[in-house]
Parts: sequence; C-alpha cells; structure tokens
Amino acid sequence: HFFSCHMLYCFLSDYHKVYRSQYTYYVIITLMYNLDAFKKELKGAEEWLSKEYSQIHTGRANPALLDGVHVESYGSLQPLKNTASISIEDPKTLRVIPWDKSLNKDIEKALHEANLGFSIAVDDAGVRVIIPGLTTETRTKLVKIAKDKMEDSRITIRKVREDILGSLKSQKLPEDTFERAKDEVQKLVDLANSSLELLFEKKENEILN
Repeated sequence: HFFSCHMLYCFLSDYHKVYRSQYTYYVIITLMYNLDAFKKELKGAEEWLSKEYSQIHTGRANPALLDGVHVESYGSLQPLKNTASISIEDPKTLRVIPWDKSLNKDIEKALHEANLGFSIAVDDAGVRVIIPGLTTETRTKLVKIAKDKMEDSRITIRKVREDILGSLKSQKLPEDTFERAKDEVQKLVDLANSSLELLFEKKENEILN
C-alpha cells in the first residue's frame, strides 16, 4: 500500500513538473510572439515617418519628393518612378526622363496636378522639376508639418502599446510575468519614441538650414 502511494506521489509530482514546464514554455513562446509582432509595428511607425519626411522638400532636389506622384499610363495610374528615371540634375533640379517619350505630356500633367509647388519645364529630353528656395515662413510651416507627422507616429505607437498590453492581460499571465512584459513593452516604446525624435530633429535641421 505504501509503495503504491509512493508511486502515485512520484507520478503526480513528475506530472506537475512537466505541466509547469510546458506552461512556462507556452508563456515564453506567447511573449516572444507578441513582442516580435509589437516590434514590427513599432518599426512600421518609424518607417512611415521616414517615408513621409522624404517627401517634405527642403529646398534641395531629391527624387523621393516625387514618390507621391502617379501618372496615367496605358489605362491605369502608375507611380511616376515606374514610368521614368528620376535623377538630380543640379542641387535645385530634378530630371525626369520617361521610358516612353509619348508619356511626356502625361507626366507634365501629373506633376502639375500633384500641386507640389515646384516649377515644371518640358524639353526634348523629358521634364525638368525645379525646386524653389524656402522662405522663412515656408520653413516654419514645414517644421510644423514635420512635428505633426511625428505626433501621428507617436499616436500609432501609443495605440499598439495599448493593444499589446490588452492582449497580454487577456491571456491571464502570472502577475510577475505580466509586469516584466509590461516593463519590456515600455522600454521598446521609449526606444521607438527616441528614434522618432531623432528623425524629427534631423528633418528640422534640413528644413531650417
């Protein structure tokens, strides 16, 4: 009888260890999955801001300024960069050379309709896009736009932070595990916000100088 009880005790003890081990493994995998997805969303917010900043002109020619321009080409709208080469002709001028010369007029029209505030000139080689210099008033407005876009990214980060904390809470993790995960999430948020600040400071410097 003693032997049987002892065996049952050992079995239950081993079963508890295995269950606890499996649960711990599940918790770790769940946290890793959640945090990896969270990191990707933070990176997405940073990449979005970087792309938006590339389209704010600072008085210098940059092909990325035309990323938002779309051209009517063979019955469908295409990004300008898919229909032409875009290069820097000089510090204030972009040269747009269509792959198909017949698209010259369509590209000129698309650039005018984009209302980017640039001067457009068509010649035999293609289209020249002249970037105007910035006035003090324009620089101030552009800095405000850049700051607003950074705030949009911060709002995105706050939302994904709330989402992941809600998700972790719903999984009923052990309290100490949840608190550690919460601290890790906050560290990632702080790093992401620092990256946004650096992007803004860099863009602000480009606009003002």
